[in-house]
Amino acid sequence: MAKPIFRVTFLNQGKVYEVYVKQIFQSDLYGFIEIEEFIFGERSQLVVDPGEEKLKSEFAEVKRSFIPITSVIRIDEVEKEGVGKICDIKGDKVTPFPFPPGTPPKKDS
Repeated sequence: MAKPIFRVTFLNQGKVYEVYVKQIFQSDLYGFIEIEEFIFGERSQLVVDPGEEKLKSEFAEVKRSFIPITSVIRIDEVEKEGVGKICDIKGDKVTPFPFPPGTPPKKDS
């Protein structure tokens, strides 16, 4: 049985990242997911996708990445890997999930 492949789309520093990984699970760090075993398409030396190359260089030395759950837009299990990419946010179509409200400060009686 083939290992599943996941496409993870998330927000990072004002950009939308789309990466393909083999492992994804809830982290022991509260409010994070962990992604491991990044998959990058094998490209010929003649055709270079600058978007994927930027993504590949950013995650080159990364063994595991912790993504805040509030930054995750979507997680899909896919048949095969595609081309990872980094895109600018266009308009108001992508909104981060709101943070849970904090505990209000106590008032002195």
